[in-house]
Order: sequence, then C-alpha cells, then structure tokens
Amino acid sequence: MGDFLPLNDHNLPYPDTLHPIVVHFVIAMVLFAFVCDVIGYFKRNSRLYEVSWWNMFFATVSIFIAIIFGQLEAGLAQPYEAVEPVLNLHTLIGWSLSGIIAAITGWRYVIRSRNSEKLPISYLGMALVLVVIVGVQVYLGDELVWVYGVHTVPIVEAIKEGILQ
Repeated sequence: MGDFLPLNDHNLPYPDTLHPIVVHFVIAMVLFAFVCDVIGYFKRNSRLYEVSWWNMFFATVSIFIAIIFGQLEAGLAQPYEAVEPVLNLHTLIGWSLSGIIAAITGWRYVIRSRNSEKLPISYLGMALVLVVIVGVQVYLGDELVWVYGVHTVPIVEAIKEGILQ
C-alpha cells in the first residue's frame, strides 16, 4: 500500500490512526451492554436487555472494521523488535475477540428470540469474561501507543533513521 499512497509522518496514508477510533466504539458498546444487562437483571428491567442487545449487535459489526484498520496500521507501523511480542498478542486477542463477541451476540440473539424478558445468569457470567478480555486488550493497546509509541512521529522517525530495529 505504501507504494501507491504517500505515507505521512505517522507512516500512514491518512492523517492519523483510525483503529483506535473504531475500537473505542467497540469497547464502549461491550461495556455499556454489560452494565445494561447487570442493571436490567437486578432491577428486573427487560427494556435494558434490548439496549444491551443492540449494543452487542453493533459491537459485533464494528469489531471487524476495527480489525481491518488494526491489521492495516500494524503492517504500516514497521514494528521494531521490542514491540513485536505485544503487537502479536494484541493481534491474536483482537481476532479472538471478534469470534467471542460474535458468538456471545449469537447466543444473545437466541436468548432474546426465546424470551426477551429474562436473561440467564450464565450469560452474565460469559459477558463478565468478555469484559475482562476486553480489559486486557485495552491494556495491550494502551501499551502499544503509550509505551512503545506505535505510529507516533518520534518512533516513526527513529525507525526510518535505523535507530530502532
């Protein structure tokens, strides 16, 4: 792609990274869905289950968009040796989350189709596991930017100058 489009000082063909923008929607939707489910469960408010369902539905669609931009931007990052293990783990968990979120959303669809007024505690347990995995993924993404400086101008310059390898 770099041969067809000029890359800027972030080593991207567009002004700044798009993966974090899209992925923050996924994070917010998954967390908000969980909060709605927990409150709905304890307050016996099934309307919150509907809010949760639609958040999970759009999170499922959005995570694939986030992965597309993540893969593109990871490839353009020219990761140096120290960042590779974190980036590889972040990538593996990201792809895994796409399947996990899709599976949980599918399960949620079945639950909703059978009885939209009730939510099994087992679903809440799996949703909690999902929230924990998302938390780990957020930590790794933050580490990529704030510790390793992926797509930041000083790191891009250091890679171009051969300082980082």
